[in-house]
Amino acid sequence: MTPPTITIIGGGLAGCEAAWQAAAGGARVVLHEMRPRVPTAVHQTGDLAELVCSNSLKSNALDRATGLLKWEMRALDSLVIRCADESAVPAGSALAVDRARFAALITGRLSSHPNITICREEIGEIPNGPCIVASGPLTSPALAASIQQTLGGGFLNFFDAVAPIVDADTLDLDRMFFASRYDKGDAAYWNAALDEARYDALRDALLSAEKAASHNAEDEAVPYFESCLPIEELAGRGRLTMRHGPLRGAGLTDPQTGRWPFACVQLRSENAEGTMYNLVGFQTRLKWPEQTRVLRLIPGLENVEIVRFGVIHKNIFINSPAVLRPTFATKARPDLFFAGQLTGVEGYVESAAAGLMAGRNAARLVQGEKPLVFPRATVLGSLAHYITNAEAKHFQPMNANWALLPPLESEPPAGTEKDAPRARKIKKENKPPLFVARAQAALQEFGDAHELITDNCQLTTVN
Repeated sequence: MTPPTITIIGGGLAGCEAAWQAAAGGARVVLHEMRPRVPTAVHQTGDLAELVCSNSLKSNALDRATGLLKWEMRALDSLVIRCADESAVPAGSALAVDRARFAALITGRLSSHPNITICREEIGEIPNGPCIVASGPLTSPALAASIQQTLGGGFLNFFDAVAPIVDADTLDLDRMFFASRYDKGDAAYWNAALDEARYDALRDALLSAEKAASHNAEDEAVPYFESCLPIEELAGRGRLTMRHGPLRGAGLTDPQTGRWPFACVQLRSENAEGTMYNLVGFQTRLKWPEQTRVLRLIPGLENVEIVRFGVIHKNIFINSPAVLRPTFATKARPDLFFAGQLTGVEGYVESAAAGLMAGRNAARLVQGEKPLVFPRATVLGSLAHYITNAEAKHFQPMNANWALLPPLESEPPAGTEKDAPRARKIKKENKPPLFVARAQAALQEFGDAHELITDNCQLTTVN
């Protein structure tokens, strides 16, 4: 008997990863994506998995939780991470991609998969039968109403912002220097050094610039997501806030002075050809003429031309602790799953990770197997645990970070037994390799037990 087909709503990172994983688990999948038939306020193309806010998937290094999360996903044959690796552009120790190539790769892989059918139409109502809703933070009003009715509650929301992209030919590279922070990885960023006077002038311009107004007065009360604040919001929080954030000069030696600059603006390649650059940390809601005026105050950007302006948009997410299980199935309907930013995970890789877990579990469900809860010792499992166990009243989106993982056992004092009454607290700098070793061992055992690791993607420990 052929198992039921899984309906997946949304062709973003989470939906694409869910489709890939469900198909890999032996299920048949119909992936619904409304674009290009129905456009959104921020997407530019009709390709699946189009990246909107940035082309960076953050750190690849295993001393960061996002690096460990990528390692876990590679071990489980993640489509998103595989295509990101294949379309990578220089970004030091981070994983950044050529957006167009990345989306084209994912679209091609899913289109050619024998178990996946792609349907270009809008779904305005949650269907009966096995379904994964991965419609993202820009879910259409009709579908949002259906979700609200199905779950019996409303949405939470926050504002998110996008950084401008500039034409590389309009940069004066003689006034900038090429380097990565602390020389990690290959040199990958053009850096515009700011002395104290230029920094203050830039901040003053940001504070005085005119912002784009909201079309809905009620939106003014909606909070920003703290990990993606507009640069003008950072400027308003204090004179040195930007300097301690995206404009920090630490780790960047200016060859003109031989010292770290007072502050620094970094530009990261937006595509493989290096014809466009993204301003790191410069998310903004300034009006478009104001964006040009402000950016031209930065050394090397005096004649810059913006090819895609920064914008701001309102994101929605469900109150996952109240409605979801750690398998990503809803408490109300065991055959209805949610994935991606709609669940309250925040970030490209985190969204894809949610899709990975939801896709695998939906495939198990339609084949009569029990859905899995990924081990807490992994970043995957800890993300699932957070969004389903946080306090529902104050639930907010979360990126991957070490604090999500279960605490490490304290080290026993030298020369004593482990159960001695006064164990030594593990130093913060010593924790990442211990988190990594524990997660790798847990995923190895879990993957072997449930046959999740394929012959083409052997799980190998990375030092």
